[in-house]
Amino acid sequence: MIVITAPTGNIGRHLLSALLKSAPAAGEELRVIVRDPARLPEQARGAVDVVTGSHADADVLDRAFDGADAVFWLVPPDAALTPHDAYIGFSRPAVKALAAHGVGHVVGVSALGRGTALADRAGIVTTSLAMDDLIAESGAAYRALACASFFENFLEEADSIREHGFFTDTVEADRKAPLVAVADIAAAAADLLLDRSWTGTGSVPLLGPEDLSVNDLARIMTEQFGRPVRYERQSLDDMYTTLVGYGLNEAFVQSIVDMKRAKDQGLDAGITRTPETTSPTSFEQWCAQILKPAVLS
Repeated sequence: MIVITAPTGNIGRHLLSALLKSAPAAGEELRVIVRDPARLPEQARGAVDVVTGSHADADVLDRAFDGADAVFWLVPPDAALTPHDAYIGFSRPAVKALAAHGVGHVVGVSALGRGTALADRAGIVTTSLAMDDLIAESGAAYRALACASFFENFLEEADSIREHGFFTDTVEADRKAPLVAVADIAAAAADLLLDRSWTGTGSVPLLGPEDLSVNDLARIMTEQFGRPVRYERQSLDDMYTTLVGYGLNEAFVQSIVDMKRAKDQGLDAGITRTPETTSPTSFEQWCAQILKPAVLS
């Protein structure tokens, strides 16, 4: 029995789709925790056991983890809370339930940066790494998918690219860094959940196929869209003011700013790229398949 949290989210929907195809042949049953079962894809109806509710709820987790052999754990960031409450507080009931039900294996979504000089002052990343340590205390074998920044973050810039021809971030324009597609994160999670020969705790870095700067990304977008796209750098102070203006929790916003500062100082450069840490989907592929339709629609 594999339990999937956040099965309708960016990563979870890809994971659920992959496991619906491969789990039956491996003799695995699937269970999902979901707030709104109506959001599940049609192919999941009748094919998965559904536990309705939030995976922050101890009673929901008690039902979901009963008989479970493996769990995919993803915390949906809640910018209305402090980072500690959004990640650590959210995960504490799960740690108790994992231990109580003797769940053997957990795969979680985390971030790059562990072991670097910036790891203890990287905002959300620092809290995410602390969440990994907390889950490891459950006694389950644990693998944290240590992810680079997501390609999918650029979907938030689709309107700006369409209407104004630019996207924004806070990083230095020529600093190269890894980026990864959420579909590749889901594929790595599926492999780990199905082949549970691993033990202990550790991380699985996912770096995408190559390091790219935001200037590289602007060039690729320009080529894909057939229209000029440029990068405009936003200051960290302006980012803070903008996000607080949206009504987000100030401590959460500060943690985003701290993460952005750490990334611009090389937080994600601490892992050597190898065939094992390289994931397949290129930004060109993702841009053509996902971002281009969103921008040109």
